[in-house]
Amino acid sequence: MSKPIKNNPWYWVPPLYLTEGIPYVLIITVSVIMYKKLGVDNADIGLYTSLLYLPWVVKPLWSPLVDIYSTKRKWFLGMQLLLSLAFLGVGLSIPTNQFFVLSLACFWVASFASATNDIASDGFYLLALKEEQQSFFIGLRSTFYRVAMVTGQGLFVILAGYLEVKFGDNTKAWSLTMVLVAALMFVLTLINYWTTPNIEKSSSYEKEKSLGFLDVFATFFRKKEVWLALAFILLYRLGESQLVKMASPFLLDDREVGGLALSTGDVGLIYGTFGIVALSVGGIIGGIVISKDGLGKWMLPMILSLNVPNFFYYLLAYFQPESTFYAGLVVVIEQLGYGFGFAAFMMYLIYVAEGPSKTSHYAIATGFMALGMMIPGMASGFVQEWLGYEGFFLWVVFAAVPGLLMVKYVKYPYDYGKNKSKPTK
Repeated sequence: MSKPIKNNPWYWVPPLYLTEGIPYVLIITVSVIMYKKLGVDNADIGLYTSLLYLPWVVKPLWSPLVDIYSTKRKWFLGMQLLLSLAFLGVGLSIPTNQFFVLSLACFWVASFASATNDIASDGFYLLALKEEQQSFFIGLRSTFYRVAMVTGQGLFVILAGYLEVKFGDNTKAWSLTMVLVAALMFVLTLINYWTTPNIEKSSSYEKEKSLGFLDVFATFFRKKEVWLALAFILLYRLGESQLVKMASPFLLDDREVGGLALSTGDVGLIYGTFGIVALSVGGIIGGIVISKDGLGKWMLPMILSLNVPNFFYYLLAYFQPESTFYAGLVVVIEQLGYGFGFAAFMMYLIYVAEGPSKTSHYAIATGFMALGMMIPGMASGFVQEWLGYEGFFLWVVFAAVPGLLMVKYVKYPYDYGKNKSKPTK
């Protein structure tokens, strides 16, 4: 059987980033909802699910191996197959007496496989596309990555909620849901096998292979003002990193403890319908405007759009409206702003990775991005239990200030990502 060799990003970017996003959201976000419905408390949820970020934090340690050995396409296909097996393990472990430990172990395997899949997939993206293509497709890439996240947090949660009602048993419902996730991952692996082209015999690929293991790290940390860049990466989502862990528990918790008492199906429906549209629109617009004007013009508006909508969660916690309309409206606003604002963040990470061995350098940059999500997320459950939901969401809003202040100091070409092939007026 022959493989298609034409490098048409419209064919392979959507399924590749759909496959990259689904494991991440299942491990980091849907696990929160699952453990909440299986009776685990907020402090343990925040701590142990945030520790699952660790493979994304330390993935730079083995990212040179992806550069040096084999091709990135073979790496991400192998990891996607391993992910389908890991999620099958999660599903089969849930009905056991030691479900928490066993399911966490399977999630750990999935985390390492997903982090490695990210290295290979992102490296493939950087090698296969030119700079102007990268900025144009960053919107499509981010959109399908976020579509994957909302698919997991939306459609799979809706399914789990339906099965909870059907079976009257949360354990059975979530077990079957995770088995179906495993089946979907296997199907997506086959799709990526057929849609991704063989492009890794180019000179850029050979140049990356020629660098030594330690040289990869040395060249990254010798970049100009790299520590300032890494500080900005750590702080860009300081508020969001805490919000993402406690948003679903807030929507699910009883009103007596400050939550909105929504059902599992309601939460899935909100994220899986209105949220997905808002997120898609925000991500596509973000990629288009950066491609048109460059990163410099949009960095501040985009980081504001990512953080300002978090204030509306405070309003939800303060007023505790009974109608699900208001919760849905807040999710739409937050997802629209997140999709738009995340495009600038991803484009900045690509800029930081510029130079030799860009695949590994991008992995290092995204490793720091994951660290910026992991550490605040680990504390989020304890902070929420200490401050309550109202105080917690106010803290989330103020946590965005350091990242906003740093926008003035980080350096990058003003027109970075701009499509220079178009004539200027």
